[in-house]
Amino acid sequence: MSDLGLWLGELAVFDATVAAVPFLWDLAATETVTCRPEVIELLQTILEHNAAQIDVQRQAHHAVLNGNSTANLLTDDADPAVRTTASTLTTAINNHLCNACRPT
Repeated sequence: MSDLGLWLGELAVFDATVAAVPFLWDLAATETVTCRPEVIELLQTILEHNAAQIDVQRQAHHAVLNGNSTANLLTDDADPAVRTTASTLTTAINNHLCNACRPT
């Protein structure tokens, strides 16, 4: 997860980040995945990161924002760590408004 986080969200946001976000949402929602809290944290990192290219940033942020219903479901998960990180991400999604995502 740490290497994935470096390449998809911490160092920069790329086109690959946009393509990976739906897969990350699937991982976060799959109960057999053992690192779901870390996956949810990576989604939040992507949402909070600024990209060099504004279009890529907007697309990455929207990909995370589009998973809001999954995040809401995860706030009721049986795993307390998943519930906590999902609640934090849900708050970030609900309060998100960066320059790239502002309506023009």
